[in-house]
Amino acid sequence: MRLSMDPTLAWRGLRARCAPRAWALAALLLASAIAAWPQAARAQSVGLPDFTELVERVGPAVVNIRTLERGQPHGALGGLDPNVEEFLRRFGIPLPGGRADPRRGPRADDGEEPPRQRGVGSGFILGADGYIMTNAHVVDGADELLVTLTDKREFKARVIGADRRTDVALVKIDAGGLPTVKIGDVQRLKVGEWVVAIGSPFGLENTVTAGIVSAKARDTGEYVPFIQTDVAINPGNSGGPLINLRGEVVGINSQIYSRSGGFMGISFAIPIDEAMRVSDQLRATGRVVRGRIGVQIGPVTKEVAEAIGLGQPAGALVQAVEPGQAAEKGGVEAGDIIVKVDGKPVEKSSDLPRIIGNTKPGARITLQVFRRGGTRDLTLTVGEFEAERTAQRAPAESGAAPVTRSALGLTVSDLTEEQKKDLRLRGGVRVDAVEGAAARAGVREGDVILAVNNADVSDARQFEAVTGKLDKARATSLLVRRGDAVNYLVIRPGR
Repeated sequence: MRLSMDPTLAWRGLRARCAPRAWALAALLLASAIAAWPQAARAQSVGLPDFTELVERVGPAVVNIRTLERGQPHGALGGLDPNVEEFLRRFGIPLPGGRADPRRGPRADDGEEPPRQRGVGSGFILGADGYIMTNAHVVDGADELLVTLTDKREFKARVIGADRRTDVALVKIDAGGLPTVKIGDVQRLKVGEWVVAIGSPFGLENTVTAGIVSAKARDTGEYVPFIQTDVAINPGNSGGPLINLRGEVVGINSQIYSRSGGFMGISFAIPIDEAMRVSDQLRATGRVVRGRIGVQIGPVTKEVAEAIGLGQPAGALVQAVEPGQAAEKGGVEAGDIIVKVDGKPVEKSSDLPRIIGNTKPGARITLQVFRRGGTRDLTLTVGEFEAERTAQRAPAESGAAPVTRSALGLTVSDLTEEQKKDLRLRGGVRVDAVEGAAARAGVREGDVILAVNNADVSDARQFEAVTGKLDKARATSLLVRRGDAVNYLVIRPGR
């Protein structure tokens, strides 16, 4: 019997249908069901959190941030709502008039235009003295910032510093005795845990949404292992806090995945520990200093790891080493796989930029690298991050005569001394023609083969000797340089 109806009606209906003999048993069963009904209803609500106390405690420390710009021509945006403008600009949608950024458009006249609203975002108060954290993209390009508190007080703010790589910014208002947030421990955050966002989606101040942590350490950014959630985040939520049930901030809501521009169930937040490291530097110096060693890296696949004897697919594959930088001075070579930094494992390639980036320039570190079937330790001094430099590309033509085609379906030739000098190589052979299994593995004409099955290749004659002894029933790994980068390619028999 369903208990969704009124129990009293159910009782009367049963009494009318039952024979006197069965009445006692039916009455007993129905009474038990009615007694259990409230208990079942209560069980359905067990485990559902109540966010009211959390919001009352944290909400006053969440602010609305409006960005203003000067010199905007009248009617340049066709009278669009400022929140819609922010939405379009944030997701790279061209604005009316065909310009991606109307701030650079011509003035309608020579008169001074009053400041007008450019966009809207969120932030949260770190210190009672007026320091506020938000996203770098919220304040980027703004001429003025207006911060509105939950008590409707409004302040002009100034940007202390912004870091585009992590999308973190620190702004300051001249006020004291402000409510502040409590910073949480991201390491304690678990997938499936309830989290809450407070912000100003589309300018709707102090909006609360809730959901769960969907995943941690999502690699969508070079320096940021994002927290993925299903909390409803929309334009205007940017810069607002992601809060756990203890009322602690564990992230900054920063990005959404969307095909329509609106919320689609996937949102990303910057972990608060990463953000605090950045904000501390911004507060101290106004900029972020990062370490670098001067390598270009790629992932290590399971197939490559098995073929070269690494075992597990872990570490960062060094595809190129920049001349004169820390890695080259320390002995790092293209083709090395960096598996540890100062004893800390590099689980995946994206871990390396974060580890090195968080290392102070000038510090001495030890890299453990996997090279030609074994590991070795290299000591180097970390440099400071600067603009990337492009390595010289390999020449397209070779002056050496090709040798006989190898057992792998490759025709190769020696590198000239000039090519070795340009490529900063001591050995290797150039691929002049490719077919069969090697072509299917991805080898291309113009590639430079540096090693076969962890054995260095010095010239074409040695390459032919090595490949002539290969077991055709087993996979063969090639360390290949293409342009500026190196990578491992695995040739498997019968493919």
